[in-house]
Amino acid sequence: MTTLTHSTEASPVTDIEYDYEELPETSPLTMHLIAGAAAGIMEHSVMYPFDIVKTRMQVVGSPSSVVYSGVTNALKVISTTEGVRSLWRGVMSVILGAGPAHAVYFATYEQTKKVFTAAAGGNANSLAAGAAGGVATIVSDALMNPFDVIKQRMQLAGTGYRNIIDCASKVLRHEGLRAFYVSYPTTLMMNMPFQSIQFGCYDLFRRSLNPTGSYSPVTHVFAGGMAGAVAAALTTPIDCCKTLLQTRGASADLEVRAANSMATAARIIYKQQGLNGFTRGMKPRVIANFPATAISWTTYEYFKWVISRRDAKRHF
Repeated sequence: MTTLTHSTEASPVTDIEYDYEELPETSPLTMHLIAGAAAGIMEHSVMYPFDIVKTRMQVVGSPSSVVYSGVTNALKVISTTEGVRSLWRGVMSVILGAGPAHAVYFATYEQTKKVFTAAAGGNANSLAAGAAGGVATIVSDALMNPFDVIKQRMQLAGTGYRNIIDCASKVLRHEGLRAFYVSYPTTLMMNMPFQSIQFGCYDLFRRSLNPTGSYSPVTHVFAGGMAGAVAAALTTPIDCCKTLLQTRGASADLEVRAANSMATAARIIYKQQGLNGFTRGMKPRVIANFPATAISWTTYEYFKWVISRRDAKRHF
């Protein structure tokens, strides 16, 4: 809780208290959308090169299926053989999709959290936050999934796509609209636990580190980063299945190209790579998600703080 002090010659000093953690009821939905969009774009674009490394490590039956000795080696090999710009191939798809998807995501989260909190007797808790995160995921992933498919196709080596428009049109022409959503059920199976774990852990870490609930960038950075890292590590096996489904059209392996479900993808990964296949890409995924979610939460909390201050002053 933070206090604003305003005084004039004609009136005594007055204290205004506002709680930035919950945006005021007077704040329009657009404010939630703006805060969420800014957070989403920052989260996905800043750490994009690590996402490319993660995809390259997980892909099966593609020219991109190169065995890297580690994250640093992967970054070096990709930038040396394909050029530094290749580390950002497909980033525009993320920017175009992450803005609206995260806008809807955070807006849904805020509204759903209020409902779950009210159902729990008005006491905000980590369980309500986690459940709200799961609901928000269903809505936002429906919007983001096609952009994610385009992103991962662009991240592969030797696919020959000139840009995201060329990629989208060729995938649609050769594989149909279904190609953009074949991984949606698997994406939900990954992102619902991922976001529930992330939101629940973030709420738990934030409340533990900052019991007063005041605006604290350091708390948001650490709580957001740790929450993202934990969620990323625990959901990597499902992410491996999602990557196989989203890149199947670029594979030379007929079995991979015919994969159409998470169960099929899991069977192929186990058959060709064993149990280790389900942990491929975990390190770059964790490395990317720690700062990415720290950036996302810090950006979002900052916008909430600014909006709350503005509304508090406006209604003084």
